[in-house]
Amino acid sequence: MKIFYAVQATGNGHISRAMELLPYLKKYGEVDIFLSGSNSTLPLDAPVAFRSRGLSLQYTCHGSLNYLKTLKQLNLTRIRKEARDLPLKKYDLVLNDFEAITSLACKMKGVPSIHFGHQASFITNKTPRPDKKDRMGEWILKNYANGAYNIGLHFNRYDDFIEPPVIKSGIWMAEAVDKGYITVYLPSYCDKELITIFLSMKDVRFEIFSRQAKKIFQIENITLLPVNETSFNKSLISCHGIITGAGFETPSEGLYLNKKLLVIPIKGQYEQLCNAAALKKMGIKVLDRISSGFYKEVDQWLLYPQPADVIQFKPTVEIVNRLIGMAQRYSN
Repeated sequence: MKIFYAVQATGNGHISRAMELLPYLKKYGEVDIFLSGSNSTLPLDAPVAFRSRGLSLQYTCHGSLNYLKTLKQLNLTRIRKEARDLPLKKYDLVLNDFEAITSLACKMKGVPSIHFGHQASFITNKTPRPDKKDRMGEWILKNYANGAYNIGLHFNRYDDFIEPPVIKSGIWMAEAVDKGYITVYLPSYCDKELITIFLSMKDVRFEIFSRQAKKIFQIENITLLPVNETSFNKSLISCHGIITGAGFETPSEGLYLNKKLLVIPIKGQYEQLCNAAALKKMGIKVLDRISSGFYKEVDQWLLYPQPADVIQFKPTVEIVNRLIGMAQRYSN
């Protein structure tokens, strides 16, 4: 089997998931990767057959999307040309992890694909949404990338095509411990803002993973670290709790490790608002933003226990087997 695997590189979660899936996919055949986007900080440790600047989300330093900067890098002529040039008809399986150029190419060439990943779970209205739906956000989730078939990933099985999160082997095999510090991953904030926020909480130690840091930096109760899979996994495994955005992979890993979670969705990113709504229903602490009273919110959060055993996780091999089973059914 020849597999075309489109990976969205607008965030580290897609890269992390791809690295976990690749060894299992390769057992079924040859895999060619299409990497699209330019603002992930994790490298994809595998050969890339096709590369595109894609459409990458850009952030401010204060916890929100930078719409102007994101739209400035949009080039529709380039995107259409890249879609025309993708040789999708020579593949037995096109696997798309929320990548728009591959989705467009499939429509142009009449090639069926499997839309696989967290965003695929939003094609059903059974998946949690915030109280106030955003029409543009809904349209993006359902139309930015799609496929003839879907396998979604989410915190719960809200519909029959949704599987639990893919958990990296390094996390899956780990024995969690508690060394008392808090792991922080808030990529929509810059270092200066993060240091100002967490330096005031002198009684708590923080390991902050930064999209700007090039080396480890220590200042009082804060350790600032560059984003690196090995060090990030180690931090999650040994921390007391995690403060992060309302993405998908990091909260999922925190829940798997039974770590205390506090999530803050990126302002303007509708998918994160949806995830926050789902996590809140599960009893997870969710904040709309970091305010002047943030230290009080953290103090209160540290006093309360984390809900336990809220997700029925599966080994990655079972999720991949379902994915390949679907591919074999539609190819016959």
